[in-house]
Amino acid sequence: MRRSPKFLWIVLAVLATGLLLLILNDDAGSTFGFENDQFASLLTSGLLVTVLAAGIVASRPSFGEVTRNIAIWLFIVLAMLTGYSYRYELQDVASRVTAGLVPGSPLSVTDSEGNVTVTVEKTGSGHFEARALIDNKPVQVMVDTGASMTVLTVEDARAIGLDVEALNFAVPVSTANGVTVAARARAETIAIGAIGRGPLPILVAQPGALGQSLLGMNFMGTLSGYDVRGDRMVLRD
Repeated sequence: MRRSPKFLWIVLAVLATGLLLLILNDDAGSTFGFENDQFASLLTSGLLVTVLAAGIVASRPSFGEVTRNIAIWLFIVLAMLTGYSYRYELQDVASRVTAGLVPGSPLSVTDSEGNVTVTVEKTGSGHFEARALIDNKPVQVMVDTGASMTVLTVEDARAIGLDVEALNFAVPVSTANGVTVAARARAETIAIGAIGRGPLPILVAQPGALGQSLLGMNFMGTLSGYDVRGDRMVLRD
């Protein structure tokens, strides 16, 4: 009787590992030579039969205990299969929750075919702004389709780990406040929601020349498209 709990935990670990493999191999479409749907069915069916048979043989429980164990394992299997089947919807829910809790967070949506769209909201200033991740650091950026390059303020450049003091501010750039100079740099990754690109060249504006970092066309131009719908801008990967 004491071995049963350990055995059940082992089976649960195998089931969780199988689910992880399915998620990791989602783009490939197959796991160990089986289509992912077939692998999921074989995994859950095989483990369920193994657990039930081992439990009956080892402990010889009463009919009520057998029924209860079957119900528990059916619930676990169905919950994990449901989570895998609705993985895209769950990702969308998580993205919506994050967008609601963290101001400026873009809303990412992935459809059943793996196509990604990201929605950016217009702020009170009348511009589209979003919380980007540049080199895995959060940076509030304004989408500027008139800027050929992504431009960071000195403060944001320092926040993502650039050595600002070592930069050479010698590149002339035009801003709303006139002509100024900026320094060339590089971002390993720039991500807006689930859409990421990199490495990409960027500019760092000289101190005091820029009030907010700009997301330019060197990122926007890599998208398959984008359009404005009222107070929302939709980016398509």
